[in-house]
Amino acid sequence: MILTYYCAVTMIIIAYLLGSIPSAVWIGKKYYGIDIREHGSKNAGTTNMLRVLGRRAALPVFMLDFLKGFVAVAVIGMMKYDDSISDSWLIGLKIVAVFAAVLGHIFPVFAGFRGGKGVATLVGAVTGIYPTIILLCFAVWVVVLMISHYVSLASMIAGCCFPVFVLVSHKASLSGPFFVFSFVIAVLLIHTHRKNIDRLRKGTENKIYIWRPKKVDAGAPSHDADDASPKNE
Repeated sequence: MILTYYCAVTMIIIAYLLGSIPSAVWIGKKYYGIDIREHGSKNAGTTNMLRVLGRRAALPVFMLDFLKGFVAVAVIGMMKYDDSISDSWLIGLKIVAVFAAVLGHIFPVFAGFRGGKGVATLVGAVTGIYPTIILLCFAVWVVVLMISHYVSLASMIAGCCFPVFVLVSHKASLSGPFFVFSFVIAVLLIHTHRKNIDRLRKGTENKIYIWRPKKVDAGAPSHDADDASPKNE
């Protein structure tokens, strides 16, 4: 049993280290010569990369952030082969791994503990537990984004739908802790988007048009001619 505890703690630490991989920071510095945390919303995440550097920069950041969350949970999943771990314990460990990975993204040890909001990492991690529910949340996110063009609003509404989808899912009865987890995540998403909510109320939140050609200011370097652009800066 001691070995089981040791493996569980080790995998949680690995989940945090995976979450700490600062893909936005590294890609921004290596390929664009900037620290993304000094531009736009100053968050090291997909949305800020999209706003500042465009689709070609944002896509790999999203994929890497999603993947590190997914892998963090997949690593924990290997403990199902341990006879000492029940299904309920396994779900609990996966939930802890989700928090560890997201915490790593927000406070990355590899980037001076200055990261992003962890939405893409959260999506990847929860996909490793219940992919169907995440697909439903993603559908909500896309619809809201298409209508409003506000990424923050889409993320918050999709996050609030998360516990609702868990509650009505036939799998919800298998994991009471997972419903509590989904509710906590929804609250945390609202909390981390406090500044966005304030800007939405004031009408100053940036809009993102995914399929509209980027407008390049005179004299400013263009990183990507066909990238998405915000309505306001």
